[in-house]
Amino acid sequence: MALANTLAGLQAGVVRYDASLAGLGGCPFAPGASGNVASEDMIHMLHEMGVDTGIDLEKLLALANELREWVGHDTDSALLKAGPCCRLAPPNTAAKQR
Repeated sequence: MALANTLAGLQAGVVRYDASLAGLGGCPFAPGASGNVASEDMIHMLHEMGVDTGIDLEKLLALANELREWVGHDTDSALLKAGPCCRLAPPNTAAKQR
């Protein structure tokens, strides 16, 4: 729900959010805790919405991918698994189809 909550926060005027690279984190005392929203997932969503974050998403993805290798297991980052929208279809493809 973190990305949905981010959107709701934006609509309410919130401009700062907490996230973590590759979604690492969570509470070791809460079994099954899902961790944090992945920074790269949040930045990707914001960029797709036209929000200028000042963050280079490609560099962030490269670092998140390295981090996944450092910890030795997969992470909760959806973007690392699926890739950004621009790799799946050319920009504005959906808008042109309407």
